[in-house]
Amino acid sequence: MPMIEYQNIFTQVQVQGTPEMGMNDNGRMMEERTKNPFFSTLAGFLGNAQIGPIYLGWTGLVSLFTGILALNIIGLNMLAQVDWSIPEFIRQGFWLALEPPSPEYGLTIPPLYDGGWYIIASFFLLISVMSWWARSWLLAKEQKMGKHVFWAFGSAIWLFLVLGLFRPILMGSWSEAVPYGIFPHLDWTTAFSIRYGNLYYNPFHCLSIVFLYGSVLLFAMHGGTILAVTRYGGDRELEQIVDRGTATERAALFWRWTMGFNATMEGIHRWAWWFAVLTPITGGIGILLTGTVVDNWFIWAQEHHFAPAYDGSYGYEAYGQTYQSFIGGGE
Repeated sequence: MPMIEYQNIFTQVQVQGTPEMGMNDNGRMMEERTKNPFFSTLAGFLGNAQIGPIYLGWTGLVSLFTGILALNIIGLNMLAQVDWSIPEFIRQGFWLALEPPSPEYGLTIPPLYDGGWYIIASFFLLISVMSWWARSWLLAKEQKMGKHVFWAFGSAIWLFLVLGLFRPILMGSWSEAVPYGIFPHLDWTTAFSIRYGNLYYNPFHCLSIVFLYGSVLLFAMHGGTILAVTRYGGDRELEQIVDRGTATERAALFWRWTMGFNATMEGIHRWAWWFAVLTPITGGIGILLTGTVVDNWFIWAQEHHFAPAYDGSYGYEAYGQTYQSFIGGGE
């Protein structure tokens, strides 16, 4: 009989049975410390259909409390900017911001309504993020797992700390931090690039983009491959790693025929992990060097033969003068 075609790119199989309670904790049954989990068909479209058991621990509670506190400080400051009008808050929400202190305060604590609330919100947000990071280590340790998730999360935290803590300290002013808000955040990014001569000429920014696009490609390749062999058990990757079945054989053969070689069922995850982790690491290095070591990335790129050195015959002489005037470099 021909195989029944029940799986394509739009459908998936949701299996629901007895709830999985997880590993016993030092002899204690998981059922003793949690309420009964339940299943959600809607959640099953995004991940596993089972909701729970949920365990926060002291790090999770600290993270949740300080995170909510930080979001409330940011949100209430934005609400105050529209005279406490909920309709205006909704209408202007994408443009509202909690701005960092003015440059004249340096690294001191400013008044509440001139950046003080920003410092307080940032403090609680920092505690929240670092508590959740610690939680990822403790939970991995409890489950006797490797710490790969912990270090991956740490790579994102590195970029977070560079933008809001390390670089402002090196620059001597909290005003260098990124404002809280959607469009104001994007505006800060644009102004930051213009101020320092086009961030695209920052080599670490280039590396970050390479790893970003590389991550997209690798995850798409891997995701597509596993979905394509799910009918042969390819989604049970752990079993496929130690006991190759027809799913792994077909997936490997496809990529050998396509590009001459194939990753292993374990190796592809190492490729994807490193590409993803190196995206914020290299990006953070590039941001940290901007303004502290390099003042103009376009000039730096010209000096290091990374960008073309245009002469007047191409009409770029006037552009250079205009650009120098724009950034305060003279007439």
